[in-house]
Amino acid sequence: MITGAGIVSAIGNNQAETLEALRQNRTGIAPMQYLNTIHREFPVGEVKMSDDEMKARLSISEPTTRTMLMGMLALGEALEQAQLKGDTELQIAFVSGTTVGGMDKSERFYQDYLVNDSRNEYIRLHDCGTTTQAIAGRYGIFSLVTSLSTACSSAANAIILGANLIRSGQTEIAVVGGAECITKFHLNGFNSLMILDHEQCKPFDANRAGLNLGEGAAYLVLETAASAKRRGVEIIGELSGYGNACDAFHQTASSDNGEGAFLAMQQALERAGLQPQDIDYVNAHGTGTPNNDASESEALKRIFSTAMPPVSSTKGLTGHTTSASGSVEAVICLLAMQNGIVPGNYGWTHQMPDGITPTMGIQQAQLRHVMCNSFGFGGNDSSLILSK
Repeated sequence: MITGAGIVSAIGNNQAETLEALRQNRTGIAPMQYLNTIHREFPVGEVKMSDDEMKARLSISEPTTRTMLMGMLALGEALEQAQLKGDTELQIAFVSGTTVGGMDKSERFYQDYLVNDSRNEYIRLHDCGTTTQAIAGRYGIFSLVTSLSTACSSAANAIILGANLIRSGQTEIAVVGGAECITKFHLNGFNSLMILDHEQCKPFDANRAGLNLGEGAAYLVLETAASAKRRGVEIIGELSGYGNACDAFHQTASSDNGEGAFLAMQQALERAGLQPQDIDYVNAHGTGTPNNDASESEALKRIFSTAMPPVSSTKGLTGHTTSASGSVEAVICLLAMQNGIVPGNYGWTHQMPDGITPTMGIQQAQLRHVMCNSFGFGGNDSSLILSK
């Protein structure tokens, strides 16, 4: 069961702001403001706060990183909704996905580190595990803390791992998700693959030219029904199904028939005990790259055949938040389900040959079961199903 959620992204610094942006179909993609790079030609989905503004909001003065700060903000909102803030004797696991970790500071201070070694307080924040420990340590309530890194499926796989910790009886409560900031490492890496759009990205559009990088953090509080009842907290949704598959087709590309994506969605449906026609909305991975959108379209057609539900990618709003995307989009799915809306596929105008036709603009709909897809490099593909 889901009893709490928190989110920070380019379209809002909490659930309420995010919901308002979804209702207005308002994109957060904009010219670069916070990342210090010469490559200003790429629009990005940055969180609309500087590091100093986030530190002030959190009352933090010690050295930290952007990923940590966003993670702390999102985690705080999730814990507050689930009534888990403060001292507790509960057994609570924390599973967080990230790939760049503290890269924003280590890439900034690495030259200084080589020359005079005066910025070690930032170099020591580089590791993914250090990022997770710092986010968790802010609240001091976790009995188990672990990191997970599978590129763009990291947060989705963190959600799956947390669910499995609960199913196996190792914990009754698991707080799960991911955090990721934009770095030069990110930007230059994706640019070298020639998959960054110089304009607003256009997921599933015939003229799509690549993705817009984004950043953010989001977490869900998962717990058993018995735990939620005992604590007297409201259940706001259910993680009813999930699947992970690796087709190992290529280091960075997806297979033409979307085999990994197909298998992940199939597993998620089987675990949830649902049929394809039970799914009321799919939040697609939908990066806006030529390869992903063609491959995912094929996988979706294989799963849903002639009964395609509404499908949209919200990366036209948030940008691709990479390792955090699975949880950012899971919280968006939760908000959509709670408020009876189907988010629009921002930026789409031209039909892809043999591709899906995404939902345009905001639509009102009763959603019982929604699917959320996150696909990572190396074919590590995950699919989640959230239910009322």
